[in-house]
Amino acid sequence: MPTQADFDAWVQLGERGLAGTLGIVPVEYSPGVMRLALDVDQSHLAPNGYLHGGCVVSVADAACGYGCRMNLPEGVSGFTTVELKVNFLGTVTDGRLTAEARLAHAGRSTQVWDATVTSESARSIALLRATQILFYE
Repeated sequence: MPTQADFDAWVQLGERGLAGTLGIVPVEYSPGVMRLALDVDQSHLAPNGYLHGGCVVSVADAACGYGCRMNLPEGVSGFTTVELKVNFLGTVTDGRLTAEARLAHAGRSTQVWDATVTSESARSIALLRATQILFYE
């Protein structure tokens, strides 16, 4: 089972990538559950003035990916998302988004994660399902 140090190292890697660029930050982790947040500002909006769908997908996929990383079985050397599906239910123009990802399937070769993205008012704005393929050395 990964340690807090493993999680901290993964967060540092994320800070140098897309998650860090967008401002996605970890909120809470427990086995099988990961929560990340994004404070929405003008840079996250599409030209139409509403939250860009890519930001919503990014925070949800990151929550699934961080969760997968923290739940890898013994002997797995890495993983990547091979499929994701998203339903957009609403939008925001500011405030904090929270993505909560839950492990739905922990197989030998894949993991499936379900994420819900909510606004500060606890309104669901997106549902996402991601499948990760696991790599063995």
